[in-house]
Amino acid sequence: MCMGGGPKPPPPVAPPPPAPTMASPVVQMARDDEKKRARLAAGRASTILTGAQGLAAPAVTGVKTLLGQ
Repeated sequence: MCMGGGPKPPPPVAPPPPAPTMASPVVQMARDDEKKRARLAAGRASTILTGAQGLAAPAVTGVKTLLGQ
């Protein structure tokens, strides 16, 4: 029978500090300004995918081309 005992386990790691609950008013204003800029940048013009003439991409033709020519 073994009556020795093993090594002691290491002490537990300290928990991380709690996350901040309130941001400073300066940070909140900067965050709000950035959100407003992003909303304005993604306005109506960014959702229009075609012009007055329809799609700008050329029509696909049935002509096959070889790679490297």
